[in-house]
Amino acid sequence: MVEVKTINNIARQGLNVLASKGMMINNESTDPDGILVRSAKLHDMQFGKNLLAIARAGVGTDNIPVERCTENGIVVFNTAGANAQAVVELAICALVMASRDILEGAEWVRSLAGRDDVEAAVEAGKKAFVGPEIRGKTLGVIGLGAIGGRIAKTALNLGMEVVGYDPYLSVEAAWHIHSDVRQAEDLASLYRASDYVLIQIHHNEKTHHTLNAAAFAQMKDGVRVINLARGGLVDEDAVLAALASGKVARYVTDFPSAKLVGVKGVVAFPHLGASTPESEEKCAVMAAQELADYIQNGNIRNAVNMPQLVLERAGVARLCAIHDNVPRMLNSFLDIIGGENINVEHMQNRARGPVAYTVIDLGSPITPELAARVQAVPHVRRVRVL
Repeated sequence: MVEVKTINNIARQGLNVLASKGMMINNESTDPDGILVRSAKLHDMQFGKNLLAIARAGVGTDNIPVERCTENGIVVFNTAGANAQAVVELAICALVMASRDILEGAEWVRSLAGRDDVEAAVEAGKKAFVGPEIRGKTLGVIGLGAIGGRIAKTALNLGMEVVGYDPYLSVEAAWHIHSDVRQAEDLASLYRASDYVLIQIHHNEKTHHTLNAAAFAQMKDGVRVINLARGGLVDEDAVLAALASGKVARYVTDFPSAKLVGVKGVVAFPHLGASTPESEEKCAVMAAQELADYIQNGNIRNAVNMPQLVLERAGVARLCAIHDNVPRMLNSFLDIIGGENINVEHMQNRARGPVAYTVIDLGSPITPELAARVQAVPHVRRVRVL
């Protein structure tokens, strides 16, 4: 029986998906077939030879040793889009709080406790917390994926102008972007046009400190910046300097740090982006479905380290191979299969950077010896027979 180990508390709905697929939850296993995780750090964890995949019930995979997994043919999934609604709602809150000094205003009102002249004090002091309306202003959205695209649409519905920039936009995501979102030619043009800048992209080596001193210098004076994606996308020293000079009027982030906490002009949430019961349930269900479909059928959906490949099953047996993206791999596999007079019913091959994935449905069963011969082909990382 397939064993799945859960790390962190996983919503019951996700566990029910695994149970419905005949998979056993065994959190004592030292070598499970799959791991379902939320935020626990796995970098120091030793993985057994049976581990096929890790599914993260969330978007970021900084807590998973993705490169090591790729080298060992372990698929890493995330649940991009499952928490979109929760983040979109928080983004609307962030837009308003970037404009109106609601947080400090509420704290100031709380300081009036015990006074008899609260009403009079409020009327006299409220002007210190005045801020502009968002309607009619321009929001620049960096990243128009599952979350950024929805934020852009919601901002349009609130009467904002929206300009977007995303050089990595997928065709599927592009279909869902509202036609009224203006496409910026580059980040510089987005910065120049925007009263508010919201960044919603993945954090990696290329995107680290996308919003830095040079970026802030190109923005309007008094711009309001929102980061609900990842802390490392914004250079904290640069944003603090921009706040001190008045270039940035307010910085709203879901990623507090020792440098940011208590600084005037910074509104920091305690990483609330996906912190809703609904989001946790949707992420758990999506992660469980991805894990089960890969383990049982070899299909890869929403992996961060492997190409996407979904193929309806045909034939008697399915051969799945993760390998280096080099020439003549398919020829090598087909030579071995054809040499055994086994007919190919269906096949697909997809590549993602240096790694590729091949699925071949066959008309006859595959012996362990044949699978071992495929595994022995140079550049093959992992072979499975389903």
